Amino acid sequence: MSEVNQAKVGFAQRIDKLTPQLLIFPTVLIILFLAIYPLLLSAYLSMSRFKLVSGGFELKFVGIYNFKKLFSGSQQYHFLGTFGELLLWEWLIIALFIGSFCYWLVRYFASGKASVIGGIGRLITALVLSALTLLAFSVLNGTGHPGSLMVTLFYVFVGVAIQFFVALGLALLCAQKIRGKHFFRMAFFIPIMVTPVGIAYAFRMLMDMSQGPFAPIWSMFGLAEFSWAADAWMARWVVLIGDSWQWIPFLFMVLLAAIENQPKEQVEAAQLDGAGSWRVFKDITFPSIAAVAATAVLIRLIEAFKIIDLPNILTNGGPGIATESMTLHSFIAWRTQDLGGSAAVGYSLLFVAVVICVSFFNFVGQRTVAKGA
Repeated sequence: MSEVNQAKVGFAQRIDKLTPQLLIFPTVLIILFLAIYPLLLSAYLSMSRFKLVSGGFELKFVGIYNFKKLFSGSQQYHFLGTFGELLLWEWLIIALFIGSFCYWLVRYFASGKASVIGGIGRLITALVLSALTLLAFSVLNGTGHPGSLMVTLFYVFVGVAIQFFVALGLALLCAQKIRGKHFFRMAFFIPIMVTPVGIAYAFRMLMDMSQGPFAPIWSMFGLAEFSWAADAWMARWVVLIGDSWQWIPFLFMVLLAAIENQPKEQVEAAQLDGAGSWRVFKDITFPSIAAVAATAVLIRLIEAFKIIDLPNILTNGGPGIATESMTLHSFIAWRTQDLGGSAAVGYSLLFVAVVICVSFFNFVGQRTVAKGA
């Protein structure tokens, strides 16, 4: 074979090896343009002040001023909340939490398996969780008022916990040999097919205590004259219930599929040996579905940080700012043309969500997968 033919064959082989990269290259460019570029642009916007001027707009670089305004300036009450006076027993509990985080860090560095990246990640996690613990006690002790950060964490942690346990119970129920289980599966699945805006308006109608469909029931219990939207915690719980009604079907569907794929032989053998339902669930069912459950919860955590439709339509963030999530906070700032402040809230949300979700993945998700394997 001549040198020219060998060169052609070699070139064709190199093209064949590069074909997968060449095929995905346009997709990578699109993702970079649609995701990375807006991320970088919004980062610059978070450190700028937007101002309308004659013939257009003006962006003035202000550094960390927008973030300083959220954490210690004029918007602190809106973002962090109003701090109350801490009692001695509250300081002791806070010290216990912070001490446990410090002990966890010391154990990691003393284990001999510590790495630079792992140490930095755990240090950030410990600092963020310690700060959030101090903030929670400061604004939730009865004399303070939570801001959009703590309200968002309430929706995330309390909401996802309730949704997981309700979905797990429904999945265990529908996995049994009961009459009409296919009907219940379909009925439980319906809410996830409704748009969040539709769910928000539906709950707004259902919770109307004077003219809504449940008005006779509210009157029967003497609640017709009670305005839930005027009470901060009642309004938050109504938003959380609506969000749970929307997202329980997602967790239910995933958990039901995992339960129905658990090893039937082990379950039957345990039942023949006299194991009760709780023992079968604890030793067989939950270990077999734990990895899938952790993944579903992680997806739900990410999604819960973005809640906006329900508090916006149900309460418009009220009463005051009691039900305002960080996403809604950012949207309202954007609507008032405070684009720098809106971007600063958005990046604060990104930081908190990344720390919490990555921590959950590292300390719950990976360990669950490892045990399941």
